[in-house]
Amino acid sequence: VYKFGHLAQREWQTMYDLAKMFLHCLNHWKLETPTSRQQHAGTEDMQTYKVNYTRWLCYCHVPAFCDSLPRYETTLIFGRTVLRSVFQTMRRQLLDKFRAEKERMPPEKRTLVLTHFPRFLSMLEEEVYGTNSPIWDPDFSQNAANVAGSPPSTPTTPTAATGVSGLNRFLSIGSVPTTPTSKEAAENFTSINLSPGVGPARRTSRSDTGSSELKRKLEETFGPEDMKRKRIEGDVPSDLVTNIVATITEPEQMVGPDPTLFPAHVARDEAARREENKGVIEFHVVGNSLSKKPSKQTLVWLIGLQNVFSHQLPRMPKEYITRLVFDPKHKCLALVKDNKVIGGICFRMFPTQGFTEIVFCAVTSNEQVKGYGTHMMNHLKDYHISHSILHFLTFADEYAIGYFKKQGFSKEIKLAKSAYLGYIKDYEGATLMGCELNPKISYTNFSSIIRKQREIVKKIIERKQAEMQKVYPGLKCFKEGVRQIPIENIPGVLDRGWKPDPDKSKEAPMDPDQLHNILKTIIQQTRSHASAWPFLKPVEKSEAPDYYDHIKFPMDLKTMAERLKNRYYCHKRLFIADMTRIFTNCRSYNKPDTEYYKCANTLEKFVMGKLRDAGLVEK
Repeated sequence: VYKFGHLAQREWQTMYDLAKMFLHCLNHWKLETPTSRQQHAGTEDMQTYKVNYTRWLCYCHVPAFCDSLPRYETTLIFGRTVLRSVFQTMRRQLLDKFRAEKERMPPEKRTLVLTHFPRFLSMLEEEVYGTNSPIWDPDFSQNAANVAGSPPSTPTTPTAATGVSGLNRFLSIGSVPTTPTSKEAAENFTSINLSPGVGPARRTSRSDTGSSELKRKLEETFGPEDMKRKRIEGDVPSDLVTNIVATITEPEQMVGPDPTLFPAHVARDEAARREENKGVIEFHVVGNSLSKKPSKQTLVWLIGLQNVFSHQLPRMPKEYITRLVFDPKHKCLALVKDNKVIGGICFRMFPTQGFTEIVFCAVTSNEQVKGYGTHMMNHLKDYHISHSILHFLTFADEYAIGYFKKQGFSKEIKLAKSAYLGYIKDYEGATLMGCELNPKISYTNFSSIIRKQREIVKKIIERKQAEMQKVYPGLKCFKEGVRQIPIENIPGVLDRGWKPDPDKSKEAPMDPDQLHNILKTIIQQTRSHASAWPFLKPVEKSEAPDYYDHIKFPMDLKTMAERLKNRYYCHKRLFIADMTRIFTNCRSYNKPDTEYYKCANTLEKFVMGKLRDAGLVEK
């Protein structure tokens, strides 16, 4: 923002992407050994370089191959000295590499790395070696909000922003931390009790401070002002809801969906929730620690979790399961019954990226189909909401996809790919699934809240029915062969205040043959247009392998012509919807500077003009 804030949005975005690329390269750059550097750099500042090289080995390079050691990004823990020592070598090797691979690059990327990137590096060089650059000031701050469309920055989370804003991550003069940047990653806890009435939660004083700060943060986030919502016409008065709630005295009516009325949607976790309230089962978050000796009970639970995962996941190597369960970076939610672990979830939190990876999830076979899995996942959701992490990611095999779908997971990942790429473990033959959490929902009580809401709606309907003085006869015309009738002909509709839409009432239905001929003419003219070539037929996977992963409802002119031939377009709205989908799909998949994007805009203007000339849309 400091260097490129004056640029236009498109040019600013280009520089932002280049800054992200530079940060990525720096984080994965392998520093040359002091011996190699001494051969071409001499003895100047070699002592400082040796110290920084040792720190880089201990905190950045070696932990990448050892899960038991906390790993840090180079741009986060080093400053100007390291950047100066590697900049020239890194610049030369990067440009040489890009020039050597330019023939294999697409034209857009080639222009970016061979034209814009050298200019970006030259500007950055001025800041790196300059003496008056303000970015080296520890109090330097920048306001990304002044740039339209700039990515949001979170100054309280150093690693949440990348690109130009993320330059502060390596432009600040910092020393190597002695504790991990993530409070959760270095938390000196042995276990946290999630079950009510079973025992106090055991955490260190530092964790307690974090919890109180988090509580205050959540209270500020969802304060009284946020709870206010706009008044909607026809909404139920709050006084009426209060009176109805007071009349619901049966506790059994508020514990989940009615099993007799909706057997397919019975609350799966109801039995487990009752057992937890009686103290039959307990939930504990446990984890290993290198900085504090875990309690004996914690180690027993971790061993129990390792046994459950090994038994229920036979295709997963036991050594791999053991390594992750006892890895300090991972935590486990243990389901305990009769002082024995009968299930659990092993997960790793990435607070700076805003998501958690679920590694293992299992319940012992003789305790399944009791709602434990659902209740266990609900506890995990509430635990993460309390830690301000609102996204789950997991790789599910073919046997686990059904379970995760029931828990709200989907194959459509709502989290940005840049947030998790390179962080989570990839599994062959598994499907990546994600779940977005709502911080306003208490998941362990969700089904009971839904049941209570259902009872309230039921009571409101009963009161409304009691207020009705007249009962209208039902419709018998459909038994006589009538296919449809106007809404206003339904007995009682007009008496209750319904009024037809004046705009729709003026619109006279068009003759089907006339509509068919008009649409046929428009289709032929559209297919003959010079910009229609990308849309003449369905997109082939050989041309765009990931097209159908992003576009769920494809459409093309060939398909529209076949639909027109089969008399699918009985109304103009169906035709306009399909035609619009062609252009929105194109703009959604392709970037604005591509030829496909421009063709979509040109052809859309042509089609809309033809629709206006035919009287199918308003002029």
